Amino acid sequence: MTARLIDGNALARSIRDEITSRVQGLRASGVQPALAVILVGDDPASQVYVRHKVADCESVGMRSILERQPTSLSEAALLARIHALNTDPGVHGILVQLPLPAHIDAGKVIAALSPAKDVDGFHVQSAGALMLGQPGFRPCTPYGCMRMLQSVGVDPRGRHAVVVGRSNIVGKPMAMMLLQAHATVTVCHSATADLGAFTRTADILVAAVGRRNTITAAMVKPGAAVIDVGMNRDDAGKLCGDVDFAGVREVAGWITPVPGGVGPMTRAMLLANTLDAAQAAQARSAG
Repeated sequence: MTARLIDGNALARSIRDEITSRVQGLRASGVQPALAVILVGDDPASQVYVRHKVADCESVGMRSILERQPTSLSEAALLARIHALNTDPGVHGILVQLPLPAHIDAGKVIAALSPAKDVDGFHVQSAGALMLGQPGFRPCTPYGCMRMLQSVGVDPRGRHAVVVGRSNIVGKPMAMMLLQAHATVTVCHSATADLGAFTRTADILVAAVGRRNTITAAMVKPGAAVIDVGMNRDDAGKLCGDVDFAGVREVAGWITPVPGGVGPMTRAMLLANTLDAAQAAQARSAG
C-alpha cells in the first residue's frame, strides 16, 4: 500500500479562491477585511512567517497592517498598541507573532486581544468556546487539519483518533475538534509510556511534537490517515515533519507531506478567520 497524499497547497489555493470571492463581496458593500500583524524583534523564522501572512492577505484582497517593533519594546507599550487596535473599527483581526522577547509575558498579550479579533484562536474565551462546542475562532493549524481530513472524505465519526502532542496551539484544540466531530480521542505526550501501543490503534493519527521521525512505519495502523504537523530540519537542512514520511507512506492510507501539507492550510485558515471576523463586525454594525 502506498498512501495517497493530502495536498495542502492545492486545498489552500482552493480555499483562497473562495475567500477572494467573498472578500470582493464585502468590499463591494464598503468593508475591506483587515489583519494587523505585530512582529516584535528580529527572529528570522518569525520574519519569514509574517512575510507570508502579509502576502497571503494581499493575494485575496485583504488589507494587511504590518507593525515591526524592536526587541526593546516594553510589555506596557505592546499592550497599549493592542488596545488601540482592539478599538479600531478598520481592523478586523489582530495577530501577535510568537515567540515574543523574554521580558514580555505572552499570556498577558494574548489575554489583551479582543476575542472578536482573535483570529489566531488563542484567547481564553476562544479556547473556552471550543471546549464547550460554541461558536468562536478556531486555532488555525488544527482547523486546517480538520479541513484536510474533510477534503479527502475521512470522517472522524466513530473513528479512533490519536493526537501526539498536547500544546495549547495544536494538540489540545486538535483533540477538541476531533471530539466535536464524534471521534474517540486519545492524547499522547512526552510522558506517554509505549507511544507505539497507542498510535498503532489510530484510524486518524496527528503528529504535533516538533521532533523529526517521532512516528515510524512500525507505529502506524495500515490504512490510517496521518496528519504531520511537525516542521523540522533534517541533517541536510531540508524541511521535514515529525513523521518518517518515506516509511509511513508505505503503510498509511492518507498522509500529508512536509512541506506542502499542513503549513499552507494554517495560513489559509488565518485568512478564513479574518474574513469571518470582518463579516461579524459588519453584522454588528448593521444591527
